[in-house]
Amino acid sequence: MVTQCGLLTNKQGPVALKSISVSLSINEFVAGVSATLNYENEQKVPLEVFFIFPMDEDSAVYSFEALVDGKKIVAELQDRMKAHENYENAISQGHQAFLLEEDVSSRDVFSCNVGNLQPGSKAALTLKYVQELSLEADGALRFVLPTVLNPRYQLSGSSQDSCLNKVTPVVPLEDLPYTLSMVATISSQHGIEKVQSNCPLSPTEYLGDDKTSAQVSLADGHKYDRDVELLIYYNEVHTPNVTVEMGMPDMGPDFLLGEPSAMVSFYPNIPEAEPPSTCGEFIFLMDRSGSMETPMSSQSTSQQRIEAAKETLILLLKSLPIGCYFNIYGFGSTYEAFFEQSVKYTQQTMTEAVERVKLMRANLGGTEILAPLQNIYRVPSIPGHPLQLFVFTDGEVNDTFSVIKEVGINKHKHRCFSFGIGEGASTSLIKGIAQASRGTSEFITGKDRMQAKALRTLKHSLQPAVDDVSVSWVLPPGLSAKMLSPEGTVIFKGQRLIVYAQLSGVMPPTETTGQVCLKYAFQGKHFEDKVTFSLQPKPDANFTIHRLAAKSFIQTKDMGFTETPASNRKEVLNISLETGVISSFTAFIAINKELNEPVQGPLSQMEVPRPVLMPRLRGGGVGAAQPPGFNPLMMCALFKADYNLPQIQSSSPLHAKYKMKTTHSATNRNNLGTHRTAKATRGNPVIQLISLQNANGSWDPSEDLAKALDMSLEDIMAAHPTELVDPLGWATILAVIWLHTNAKDLKCEWNLLERKAVTWIRHSTGPIMPTIVKAAISFLKSPVDPAIFAI
Repeated sequence: MVTQCGLLTNKQGPVALKSISVSLSINEFVAGVSATLNYENEQKVPLEVFFIFPMDEDSAVYSFEALVDGKKIVAELQDRMKAHENYENAISQGHQAFLLEEDVSSRDVFSCNVGNLQPGSKAALTLKYVQELSLEADGALRFVLPTVLNPRYQLSGSSQDSCLNKVTPVVPLEDLPYTLSMVATISSQHGIEKVQSNCPLSPTEYLGDDKTSAQVSLADGHKYDRDVELLIYYNEVHTPNVTVEMGMPDMGPDFLLGEPSAMVSFYPNIPEAEPPSTCGEFIFLMDRSGSMETPMSSQSTSQQRIEAAKETLILLLKSLPIGCYFNIYGFGSTYEAFFEQSVKYTQQTMTEAVERVKLMRANLGGTEILAPLQNIYRVPSIPGHPLQLFVFTDGEVNDTFSVIKEVGINKHKHRCFSFGIGEGASTSLIKGIAQASRGTSEFITGKDRMQAKALRTLKHSLQPAVDDVSVSWVLPPGLSAKMLSPEGTVIFKGQRLIVYAQLSGVMPPTETTGQVCLKYAFQGKHFEDKVTFSLQPKPDANFTIHRLAAKSFIQTKDMGFTETPASNRKEVLNISLETGVISSFTAFIAINKELNEPVQGPLSQMEVPRPVLMPRLRGGGVGAAQPPGFNPLMMCALFKADYNLPQIQSSSPLHAKYKMKTTHSATNRNNLGTHRTAKATRGNPVIQLISLQNANGSWDPSEDLAKALDMSLEDIMAAHPTELVDPLGWATILAVIWLHTNAKDLKCEWNLLERKAVTWIRHSTGPIMPTIVKAAISFLKSPVDPAIFAI
């Protein structure tokens, strides 16, 4: 939420922002957040202060108020242009005014203006929002309080209205003059198993013997070097649920808030898919901008983002199915493709791709993703091979809505699976492009392994589509349900589906139940999931379900202040004003008319610094003249395409026009990087072993394989039962057994390539496979069960 980018401070005076306090209430899988920013003007002149802060793009901001010297001023949500006009008029008349709005370039960045803060005056600004919590693969509900706002790359000619055009000063963490505190209360009828965090927390305090309620708080001394992330584990998280919330009958049935709303969560039990008849075209679009040189987290042992991405790419390449097509793009200020067009997945093409992945560097300057996307979409589709696009980026762009729009225009020809790398990645971009194309999104932060999430997503991309998705209701006479969630919902195995509806008509006076049914088809079979629920709406003063429903509706229509079609603008504006949920076309405005001090000349402008995270660079990522550890990508709040770019590139000149560059010669391949060592595989035996696998799933008996297995090639070949199997089959069986023995906890990362290996072994060894497997297990002295080969 509110962050390190906080109130902007004059370099010659004390900082206006003193502290940030957050109150978090999590009920089941919905979070309510109240964040207060405390300011004090210690200058001798009145101030106009400005701050920007990140927020998850799914957040529904519905309240903004100020407490100034003991006086409470509640903001009103107005048409954005009207709010700006009222703010300027109030300031010019000597009133005090506060303005809160979304950035014009992205839904996950907010800005606030505080006008005419008098000398010695104290102001506490509180904003409130609600949001759904995402569900992780291990069943954890994930809440993130963003405190890191990455630099957003500014395109030439980009909107000057963006608050990201403000260059905020930065300071080392130890010099940051304001603090953050957070208290979280968690409740679930199913019981709370545990709460984890990437930041130090107070011990979890259970508020009852049944462990249905708990409280935790952020430990003192939190540093703004990471987002605050909570992982909440309930005893039962996959139970379908319906929550019905009372509306405001006085508003009437024509308004969303006027009637009850329902929030329905399904956990469809989609069966295992049969092997697909088509393989697909897989394109991996990898961010190679300078910021990818920064660490995944602030931990001293944290891997560089680009290195983690390279390891992940190698895993994905090894896990692709035989017969598919693939290509890899790198993008920054320019973009490069490994091949002129997607190539068939063979031993030769896979080997070339893996070697070139090892040489990749974060040396392409800024972050311009739109041009490579357009190039990918221009290439004709390969018949029988649906396009699956994987996008890896730390999400630092300012043309977010244009990118999402481009993906949405091409949604019928592909699915896009997106990955936000490191703290501060744009949730608006990462979630937006996935939702626009019926794909999925993942965020990799802290100690998360990118590989596990990427391989899970690859499984999704190989999953056949779930068709004919529909939701139907069984309600008493006189009551009907109007869906508020978008049609064409995508469902993947193991994921939760949330839909919203408005209940219209007469609610039954006594305890009555209704039923909602999710229907879908999968591989020619039809399925139903039914949930029975109480029709007695529960009151909520914050109208949480209504506002989440409004946010869900707004997200489907609102493509930013400049990109939203005229046909949707009025609808977005009306729903926003009616429910109090901010949108691209509205802003919160609060005016204290009791303050009527004549303004003598322009108000003094103040900036609040944000902390700078010093990445560990190995040279080549920035200009050679910079001091060790200095990275202008992190030292600036933003940088422009025409702003001193040679300092944020390594060696390649920028081009005024985008040019597709394929690199087949040895000379051109050197342009991908000068480090010939296999950084992506060094020091990790699992990655070493995986990088040696052939495209068909087999392993060659070699010195490199022996080294990965931590034994000698002579011993391996001496144990080889030559009368039963050839050396290739023997080596492959040993590699699979080694993975099960030594990397069982990482199985989610290698089970696709292992499945390919076992298929190859079956075809190569036939009925004698059990005998060979037993010999290999005995040789390796492994405890694994031969059943891993489905014997």
